[in-house]
Amino acid sequence: MSVLRSIRHNAVVALAALSLIGCVAQADSTLTATEAMEKARAGEITFIDIRTPAEWRQTGVAEGALTIDMTAPTFVQDVLKAVDGDRNAPIVLICRTGNRTGYTRDALEKLGFTNVLHVAEGMAGSKAGPGWVRRGLPVESCKTC
Repeated sequence: MSVLRSIRHNAVVALAALSLIGCVAQADSTLTATEAMEKARAGEITFIDIRTPAEWRQTGVAEGALTIDMTAPTFVQDVLKAVDGDRNAPIVLICRTGNRTGYTRDALEKLGFTNVLHVAEGMAGSKAGPGWVRRGLPVESCKTC
């Protein structure tokens, strides 16, 4: 009986460890607005604002971000072009509140992109944080609107 109890205990510990790894992996897929700005300035990422042109005009675009409208039929091709076809390139997505970037990140991963992060607080803020604008981070006017 003690062998069976030991096997069960080890199985429970292993499952708990695997679930924690999953939580850490999900948590590691987000950046704060400040972290995204620092990585963009250092040239460590391709930073993409996936909102629509109307939203870009409303708030401006995060400094250093490319504007690729997620509703455009060429969205995936445009992202591929931005990273020179390298699906392993580090990409950080930002939207208004982090919702769209979360599911867009997941969709890109299903298409073979391996290093996609997102700004969960977005431009306007969310439960994840105050957002790019409220943090007073630099914005640029939309060049393509």
